[in-house]
Amino acid sequence: MSAHPDTPTPVPSLVVVGAGPRGTGLVERIAANAPELLAGARLDLHLVDPYPPGGGRVWRRDQSPLLWMNSTAEDVTMFTDETVEQRGPVRPGPSLAEWATLVAEGAVPGIGPEVAREAGEANGRTYPSRRLQSAYLAWVYRRAVAALPPGVVVHEHRRRALRLSGPRDGRQYVQLEGRAEPLPADLVVLALGHLPAAPGAEEAALAGFAESHGLTYLPPEFTADSDLSVLRPGEDVLVRGFGLAFVDLMVLVTEGRGGTYTDDGTGTLTYHPSGREPVLHVGSRRGVPYRAKIDYPWSGERPPLPRFLGPAEAEELRRRPGPPDFRRDIWPLVEKELGFAHYHRLFTAHPERTRVDWADFEAKYALCDPGSPELDALVSASVPEPADRLDLAALDHPLAGLRHHDTESLQAGLRAHIEADLARRSDPRNSPDLAVFLGLLSAYGQLLGLGDIGTWWHGFFSYLASGPPGPRLRQLLALSRAGYVRFLGADTEITTDPGRGTFRAHSPSVPGAVTEARVLVEARLPAPSVARSGDRLLRGLADEATVTPAGLLAVSPDDGRILDRAGRPHPRRFALGPHTDARAGAAFTRPRSNGPAFRQNDATVRAALGAVRELSPSGADRPAPASARPSPEPGATPPDP
Repeated sequence: MSAHPDTPTPVPSLVVVGAGPRGTGLVERIAANAPELLAGARLDLHLVDPYPPGGGRVWRRDQSPLLWMNSTAEDVTMFTDETVEQRGPVRPGPSLAEWATLVAEGAVPGIGPEVAREAGEANGRTYPSRRLQSAYLAWVYRRAVAALPPGVVVHEHRRRALRLSGPRDGRQYVQLEGRAEPLPADLVVLALGHLPAAPGAEEAALAGFAESHGLTYLPPEFTADSDLSVLRPGEDVLVRGFGLAFVDLMVLVTEGRGGTYTDDGTGTLTYHPSGREPVLHVGSRRGVPYRAKIDYPWSGERPPLPRFLGPAEAEELRRRPGPPDFRRDIWPLVEKELGFAHYHRLFTAHPERTRVDWADFEAKYALCDPGSPELDALVSASVPEPADRLDLAALDHPLAGLRHHDTESLQAGLRAHIEADLARRSDPRNSPDLAVFLGLLSAYGQLLGLGDIGTWWHGFFSYLASGPPGPRLRQLLALSRAGYVRFLGADTEITTDPGRGTFRAHSPSVPGAVTEARVLVEARLPAPSVARSGDRLLRGLADEATVTPAGLLAVSPDDGRILDRAGRPHPRRFALGPHTDARAGAAFTRPRSNGPAFRQNDATVRAALGAVRELSPSGADRPAPASARPSPEPGATPPDP
């Protein structure tokens, strides 16, 4: 039935749940695409997040200034460029490094003195604090809102979204914490970042053991949210996990408690304790920290990627019946791609370390199966030094087969491993490592559309491509020499001893050695899981959406629409982020890298705005409000100035 002619047509509404970096990126894409796709139609854009827009929870400003980003300032941008494969327009903007220069020059108003001071000290190769990144994200958000056409009005809701309901073919409703009436929505996009999660079976058992024996157990969580005051000075603490969460933990309980470092002028640090530090005994599957960030820029010819894992290969994998098997179907392509990147760089940049010319090697390499005897023979005949050959298995298991006679020998061995890694990652003579990094980025982008491919690949990618800055590993070495960090080894196993009332850790790296403690910290983020998510809205979708075997929300690879239990894309619900099977890898995008997150954001926004246009065929004829300035919800916390 048609509406009465005197009844105003409701303005279509789009609700974005999550106003952190992903939600901010969506606002930027709405501003870029709205002139074409809305063509003057009105839209109410609702942003729901209890934390300030821009940084959201993870990148909020009120964190320790000692916590850094894991990327250099020149490698972080929130803006698209001509390399991004998208249908929407490119709207260029400054990288974090370029923005910091603008701040230092006084060209960005409203920046506090602490942030301005850090911006003035930053350069493209420095690792900024999360506080500086939070300020950048807040600025990007304000700029994106200012770029919205006048018919798009932003409403900020500083509340948690608790529930999503509504018929498949009708209006959706988002229940907000502390608000009686749900927020009506024609379309909903979940832009949730890393979320808390209920413990899994093993974690619940460890927590129960700790409670019954008066011990301390910290489950997987965002380290900045952990109550680290329970870690007492001088106390032995078992730590499981040697990635970036461990680095944050290490910083907060050492330098964060008043410890300091001095440099002898050669880059070797000495740690001076405050007396308030616990002793961290850290282990993991690999038993070593993530590989250090590469500390030199690219120069010369880039490997022509993708080569063996490109759109055609990814599409062929998608068309196969049933989900692909990672080890059988995907890994050989990844291995071939990374090898190609490595050897292209070796042969073109360091030809004196090879025996044949690149064209001859490339032709033969293309004919060899990954991991085959033929490939091994080709590499052995063409690359004389074993250190110049790519060995992904050795990279993934650096301590495999190594045994130490005592724990002190392990400490010395691990320090030597870290020192060698730092030296390698700062030496341009090892530039094939940087080519492999580019190969990893290329492969990750191609695999996004394949859905749930398991967790191993994401861990391997992070280990090689998302390790800590070199200065953090030099701090780790200093803490090891001072005795405040102790290494447990590879394949660390945590058990409990009810009789002694302790946690126990042991590793085959030191046969027979056992470390006991009354404290256990899980230094990692909880694995994304719809069923166990700490987010009520996401958890509530488990019964009506397709959830992958890994516990992720299944979405359409084309535009991020949530798939229902029958596998059909939902016409009004979208989702992006680590809780989906289309997660985009790194938190932020490097300039000129065709970032997967940019491509996803653009595709989702264009699909959503196209649907909005269908809901308001006469929208262009209606008068538009004068401003798109964010309006706070009555009773909610007002927006940041």
